[in-house]
Amino acid sequence: MMLQELVARAAALHSDRAAVCFDECTGKPPAFYTYATMVELAVELTAFLQKHCGHQGKCEIGLYCYPGINLPSWILGILQVPAAYSPIDPDAPPTISTYFMKKSSLHYILVENDKINKFQMSHAGCIYHNSSAIEHIGLTLFQMNSSNTDFSSEVGSMKSKCEAFRAVDNLQPGFTVCPDQTEVKTSEAGYMDAGQKDTLAYVLHTSGTTGIPKIVRVPHKCIVPNIQHLKSIFEITQHDVLFLASPLTFDPSVIELFMALTSGASILVVPNTIKMMPLELSAALFHRHHVTVLQATPTLLRRFGAHIIKSRVLSANTSLRVLALGGEAFPALSLVKSWKHKENKTSIFNLYGITEVSSWATCYKIPEEVFSADFRTDFPIPLGSPLLGTKVEVRDANGSAVLEGEGQIFIGGEERICFLDDEVTVPLGTMRETGDFVRVKNAKLFFLGRKDNQIKRHSKRFNIEYLQQVAEDLGQVEACAVTWYQQEKLILFVLPKDDFEERETLKELQKRLPAHGVPDEIVVIKALPLTSHGKVDISELNKIYQNHLSSRRRDSKLSGAEELWERLQYLWKSVLGLPCNSTGIPKDAVFLYSGGDSLKALRFYEEIEMLAGKAVPGLLEVILSHSIGEVYRHILKILFPGEEQLMNPDNAVKRKLRGKSGEEFHGKYIKLASERDLEIAAGLIPFIALNRGNHFFPMDFTKSSMQPKNTVQVGVEALQQPSFLQFKAPGVLKSHVQGSELENSIVTLENKANENDHSSVQQIHAVCSHSSVAELALCVRWKSNTRKCVDASPLVIIPAKEVSASVYVGSHSHAMQAIDLDLGEIKWEKTLGDRIESSACVSKCGNFIVVGCYDGLVYVLQSSNGEVHWTFVTEDTVKSSAVVDPSSGLVYVGSHDQHVYALDIYKKVCIWKLHCEGGAVFSSPCLNFFPHHLYVATLGGLLLAVNPVTGSKIWKSHLGKPLFSSPHCNENYLYVGCVDGNLYCYTHSGEKVWQFSTNGPVFSSPCLSSLTKQEIFFGSHDCFIYCCNMEAVSTDGKVWILNAKTGTAEGVDKLPGEVFSSPVVWGTKLVVGCRNDYVYCLDLYTAGKKSSLDS
Repeated sequence: MMLQELVARAAALHSDRAAVCFDECTGKPPAFYTYATMVELAVELTAFLQKHCGHQGKCEIGLYCYPGINLPSWILGILQVPAAYSPIDPDAPPTISTYFMKKSSLHYILVENDKINKFQMSHAGCIYHNSSAIEHIGLTLFQMNSSNTDFSSEVGSMKSKCEAFRAVDNLQPGFTVCPDQTEVKTSEAGYMDAGQKDTLAYVLHTSGTTGIPKIVRVPHKCIVPNIQHLKSIFEITQHDVLFLASPLTFDPSVIELFMALTSGASILVVPNTIKMMPLELSAALFHRHHVTVLQATPTLLRRFGAHIIKSRVLSANTSLRVLALGGEAFPALSLVKSWKHKENKTSIFNLYGITEVSSWATCYKIPEEVFSADFRTDFPIPLGSPLLGTKVEVRDANGSAVLEGEGQIFIGGEERICFLDDEVTVPLGTMRETGDFVRVKNAKLFFLGRKDNQIKRHSKRFNIEYLQQVAEDLGQVEACAVTWYQQEKLILFVLPKDDFEERETLKELQKRLPAHGVPDEIVVIKALPLTSHGKVDISELNKIYQNHLSSRRRDSKLSGAEELWERLQYLWKSVLGLPCNSTGIPKDAVFLYSGGDSLKALRFYEEIEMLAGKAVPGLLEVILSHSIGEVYRHILKILFPGEEQLMNPDNAVKRKLRGKSGEEFHGKYIKLASERDLEIAAGLIPFIALNRGNHFFPMDFTKSSMQPKNTVQVGVEALQQPSFLQFKAPGVLKSHVQGSELENSIVTLENKANENDHSSVQQIHAVCSHSSVAELALCVRWKSNTRKCVDASPLVIIPAKEVSASVYVGSHSHAMQAIDLDLGEIKWEKTLGDRIESSACVSKCGNFIVVGCYDGLVYVLQSSNGEVHWTFVTEDTVKSSAVVDPSSGLVYVGSHDQHVYALDIYKKVCIWKLHCEGGAVFSSPCLNFFPHHLYVATLGGLLLAVNPVTGSKIWKSHLGKPLFSSPHCNENYLYVGCVDGNLYCYTHSGEKVWQFSTNGPVFSSPCLSSLTKQEIFFGSHDCFIYCCNMEAVSTDGKVWILNAKTGTAEGVDKLPGEVFSSPVVWGTKLVVGCRNDYVYCLDLYTAGKKSSLDS
């Protein structure tokens, strides 16, 4: 299947839909072509080309144009000849374009009619003067001069300036590393032939940033699977609007165009000048045309600036469904989190690929949970899974496969083959060297940087991209880039935020980097210079630094407004290459419409600031968007405010950060109008409460009187029941659960193509014992719609008297629900002030439930009807789940305000509060009776033992990394998981007994069971459960039933959403929340039987 055939199929289905929209962004209405019109123009062009271009086997036709309304028709018209299209950038240096045209042996060039003069002046020696115009379509066909007499000298000149970038075939042709073995296998002999008719789709050249520009001829068979798979991943439909962000000479433009045109979607095209104007571009994309899919380099995205990204691109109500970033290293996660509104729903992807194997090779969807406020910012972003038909291998310097550790990526596939330079035939399965290095860990690939970015400084090797990653992670840096200037000085270029201070930034870098990685100098810039492909232009950065050095030696002083206008005109002419003796510049002249571009604008800006001798805030935006007259007035206001009548700036009004008029709320509570005194029944209401980790909270009744009928024994433990553990070294049994963290099983990752539907089948390890699966199963007993994600874990209360058991759970919809455990009927629902992620606990008397909320309040609700009994105000979000002392009735809860509180909910007072030394309390406190300790873990990495009566600290231990895990204890020991991948064991006196390491962060809380008293159970992000519990839930929505003794899978069921909630089990009922907005009650039953075990 060829590209034009896929477009024809979509056009037949969606002939009346808009295929392309061109918006000049000048106030005029945008132009639209339907699919029918686009195809009609393409057919006309095809007929013209078939008439005028001689058929000589393979055919390649150049296209010299700017993006416009006709662009899709022009490309489609060439493809239908059939021929390959070869885009030529009118703004590229003529030497590069000439080299490309001659090296590609182009015989014909289609030139946009209003670019003919520019084309003829730039390439006069390459063309015959006879040409054929197609006025209706806006193109003229030029035939190229076949003489290549000067070509060898041009190539020699190029080689003298560049070090060749080496593209290699397989070190062992036809070999591949298989997912389950390290030996190699030889594929069937076979070749792809570039000379075969209809093989090629397009011809490009590489950017030349890594050496001599390389000609890349791309077959249909190579690019079509790429487009089909990405369409599926991004879920493209005819209702989508995609933006043509990439220039035609950059192969991601092929993805943008044909993802849209093969789906019945619309492609939005704007002039190149608008792409350089962040305000105008964002208005076009997200205000006027509601773009839904955006593919861009991270540098191109940064050009919008943080304010526009937050307010438009990744805002709460943005139209953007998909943001796919590729072509450069993925930005620091902390930076992306700072851009993304907490209610934003845009799916963000990391793409990786090389032009030599056009276009993308891997794709990774960033999990939504990493954008939550509490998720660690050092979460590494992998390159992701191979796309359809693509093979990815990692090799060391000797060419051997790397399964763990560092190596270079090689990319290829059976038919994912392009022809480089003079190649005519290429063996099937050829792998291309990328020059990119990765770290392999747990079968995932993490980008380290290009081999070109390895430098030797102070006798030590250092990758300069690491400096960029560390700098971007700093809060005061908007964006940055690094150069190794003249192989002598390490220069960090910074696009600063408002609070940027160079000295403080340097101090932070010194803390986080080795001495040989600290930059020699920090240079503040207003925008990152880009190549035509949207990547950082290193050569331009070096020019900026040269100017920076020169500016130190300058002492330019302006006498007044008149001299400023004269010097400004001189700089305008100089930067734009205009004759200095030409007439004056009209005051309404706009820089970008006068021959300027983003690089020249940056130089113009630098020259003006050198002239001014000081920073001119907002200058670059004025240069890019306004006339020279407005540029002049903007500078005049800064340098000579007395020479123009200026209004005094409005006094800035500072926002108060504290709410409620800044009143100190700590230790107080809000008296609600509906609040009334409640009589606490004499004595305690007998009940059992089960919450996270299946913790029993039994009050005033015997065990035997409360057992459910036909109970299937589960791992639960009475709160005070001792569990004797003998520890020498922690023996661990682990069970592998396929979760959202599991991407692929090994280093060489392959998706095999199905020729009929382009579906992909990933080769992965088996993840459970199939011999034992299907012994047990789960079925949905009921589900309750909470209207938004349920991340909190349920609280189940089973009363002793003849009252139905209840499930209490909150959700992101602000709603707290009480649900009948047996029937699934909602008993009551209460709306709180904000989203709820805290799991509820029950009071000593059983009359109240206590739950934290994002609004900073701890709510005490009546368990019978949900009415508010009391609210206690903390100073930040409460995600911590409260715990109750069954002897005193005190409630202990943590807050993101870095305090833990002891509350008397009956007297409605705070007994004590304790500051936890700089770390928010996310997890739940843990109460122990002998000795009487309250254990608290913080996101600052501190584990505290506190006196529950007085609130005084008993001991503390610094673990160095955040603690999301809630500490749990038994008679002798305390356990807590850490994001450093360890489970820690302490005595109650604070002595560390042991630590056990996993291969991923530990966010889950450890669980102790009376069923297997010798073990403790916990999960890790390495996708293993260690000493597994009876039931487990992985974040991908699968509920696993595991044998607690052997760790083998006894059964598995899938919920229709991710699961962050911990399950609670009572009898054969399992209650768990899901991110599809529902809370579920599942029945455990034997496979093959329709009825559950307790029916």
